[in-house]
Amino acid sequence: MHLLRHGEVYNPEQILYGRLPGYRLSEHGERQAEAVAEALAGEDITVLLASPLERAQQTAAAIAASHGLEVVTEPNLIEAANAFEGSIGVGDGALRRPSAWPKLINPFRPSWGEPYAGIAARMRAAVHRARELAAGHTAVCVSHQLPIWTLRRSLEGKRLWHDPRRRECALASLTSLVFDGTRLAELRYREPAGSSDPKVTGA
Repeated sequence: MHLLRHGEVYNPEQILYGRLPGYRLSEHGERQAEAVAEALAGEDITVLLASPLERAQQTAAAIAASHGLEVVTEPNLIEAANAFEGSIGVGDGALRRPSAWPKLINPFRPSWGEPYAGIAARMRAAVHRARELAAGHTAVCVSHQLPIWTLRRSLEGKRLWHDPRRRECALASLTSLVFDGTRLAELRYREPAGSSDPKVTGA
């Protein structure tokens, strides 16, 4: 099973867009989606699930076209909720605004957004659904950086809070789970569309 992060988004104002509507792939992001579809061209993909957000649906569309599949919307793959949506981000002068302080009180939860434990639980549910639907074949789940990285840390038995600058989840990257029955036997990572900075605003 491949967990695919969407491609680059057109975001000239560098807004933390989160779940906000209207954020589509850039031209480069569209090329990244095509590059991943080409990299997966020879695989036995029978199931394609995607976050309901537009950028994920667009990224999935390239694989759908190359494999003759339907993109199935999976709500559990959506981006993490974030109270700073629509701003430049958590570091955008938030510490100077008393109204923002309650949202910053606990970075281990985190207090400014969806709890890491909740993200991990819903991502596990999405993976379980995809694995059952694929039944011996390959599934692709198109999601977002934080949900994919949180799931990976959960599967690896690591603490869920982390330094965002150290995430290994580039744009249009593949975090691949290899199952032996229901047991996770191996986890792999690759960047068929090239590397990108994990600190890029948005997800």
